[in-house]
Amino acid sequence: MAYIYQQAYARNIGWVTPAEQAALRHKRVAIAGMGGVGGVHLLTLARLGIGAFHIADFDTFDIANFNRQVGATISSLGQPKVDVLAAMALDINPELKLARFPAGVSQDNLATFFEGVDLYVDGLDFFAFGARQATFAACARLGIPAVTAAPLGMGTAVLNFLPGHMTFEEYFDWGDRPDMEKALRFLVGLAPAGLHGGYLVDPSTINLKEQRGPSTIMGCELCAGAAATEALKILLQRGGARPAPWAYQFDAYRNKLVRTWRPGGNRNPLQRLAMMLARRRRPGDKT
Repeated sequence: MAYIYQQAYARNIGWVTPAEQAALRHKRVAIAGMGGVGGVHLLTLARLGIGAFHIADFDTFDIANFNRQVGATISSLGQPKVDVLAAMALDINPELKLARFPAGVSQDNLATFFEGVDLYVDGLDFFAFGARQATFAACARLGIPAVTAAPLGMGTAVLNFLPGHMTFEEYFDWGDRPDMEKALRFLVGLAPAGLHGGYLVDPSTINLKEQRGPSTIMGCELCAGAAATEALKILLQRGGARPAPWAYQFDAYRNKLVRTWRPGGNRNPLQRLAMMLARRRRPGDKT
């Protein structure tokens, strides 16, 4: 059967208009990271009908990725994530305009990575502090809207950083702080409601110093659905995508949705209190 764009995405019509679907076909989205959330972001947005992507990742697939990464299979072991996910996306839409950045993102290629991009969706590893800080700083400088959806437990926490509003740096207040402090501020800032903590059965599996923590495919897939919905609203200028310091967390395990508003981000008194408590109980920290 021949591939025809209008037929491939016909079932989107009703939730979007034909004109909106045509607009999505001409949008370009950048995604850094093709792992747990980044890979499923790409495939979800490809099925939404986005027509062009810039994707970046320097890593290859490993057996430890099988529990949560959509590109991780026996046949993809040892293969570059960016190539595996590119092939999967092109299998959905062979007309995609797809630019690969197999060295990941860095100060050296951010200008090219963001060239002509309408939206950035964050798929970087939780502990990729330098790359994440540089990437969001570039978005703020270039006026590119950015969405981050974090897989926390069996849910997702979502933040939008939109032009003219609070930036990533203003919200998380990272600066030149040590990586351990950035990790704690990122964790607390992503999910002020903390819905996921109550059902963690083994706290010792979270160790910020060793840069490890548990994950689920449910969290990753919920992230992709939430981020793609925010992307749709932003790209089609429908409104309703609230910028930081607004955020929300949905936890499927607890069947709860909480919206939060933290003026000042991590400088907010509530956030400062949460970070103080987290410093007292964070597992694995011997310092």
